[in-house]
Amino acid sequence: MQIRPLTTLDDCRKVVELEKTVWEYGDDEDVVPAPILIVSAKRGGILLGGFDDAGEMKGFVYSLAAVKDGRLTQWSHMLGVTADARDSGLGARLKLAQREYTMRMGLDLIEWTYDPLQALNAHLNFAKLGVVVQEYAENIYGDSSSPLHRGTPTDRFIAEWQLATPHVERRIGALGRGIVRDAPVDSAPLVNPSDATGEWLIPGASALDLDARRVLVEIPTGFSTMQRTHPQLALQWRMTTRRIFQTYFRRGYTVVDFFLSRQASRAHYMLAKSGASLIPDP
Repeated sequence: MQIRPLTTLDDCRKVVELEKTVWEYGDDEDVVPAPILIVSAKRGGILLGGFDDAGEMKGFVYSLAAVKDGRLTQWSHMLGVTADARDSGLGARLKLAQREYTMRMGLDLIEWTYDPLQALNAHLNFAKLGVVVQEYAENIYGDSSSPLHRGTPTDRFIAEWQLATPHVERRIGALGRGIVRDAPVDSAPLVNPSDATGEWLIPGASALDLDARRVLVEIPTGFSTMQRTHPQLALQWRMTTRRIFQTYFRRGYTVVDFFLSRQASRAHYMLAKSGASLIPDP
């Protein structure tokens, strides 16, 4: 895959078509139109495309110039990859290219939102890129025309990618080698033991008063499928985890890591209490 900046209106029109393909939007209101893409890319935003050997665009990443507490940053609004390219590593490569372009601007922070119940996105963000999360936004985008979002409020984590920290550099350096976590992962208590007796995990009772330095929060895998086939269960997971994350954020915890076992179909976030260090990397 070749990754390059998208600088023409024709490039931007291809991005619009990819938006519709990736998220299956049924309403143009949810799509960022080509004129907005081209103008923001010319005035401080970053718009990059990934192309196969035939010159077909298979993915893109788009961020806007932003300000946080007086600090210039990038706000990454969209990362989209076609279904046939999702196992190619293109998503990670687009994010790494976005990081490089951002650092060339003299900036060291990119933020974005993502659904905390999307396990594959969480795996990319934490295990491969090294983000942390301290903010939970309720229904930030309102109702969406995408079937990938339908049936549950569009609650989102706000991911913070501190581009030049040693933690981020170690995670990026470990790409392709795997990451070895230390013993505290196994000893951290689980906030929400779940019932795994059926086809899907059922949320269990949540312990909202744990005081350990690190705690684990379980989420289901395959949440998009759950939204389509078991919308009431998906809504139950949304509301249960909303309460968990908001409670622990108020108590000074930060989400610092994510663990995905594809074989066991289990996924867990790790939250660290204020003052506790991030999970040591090799």
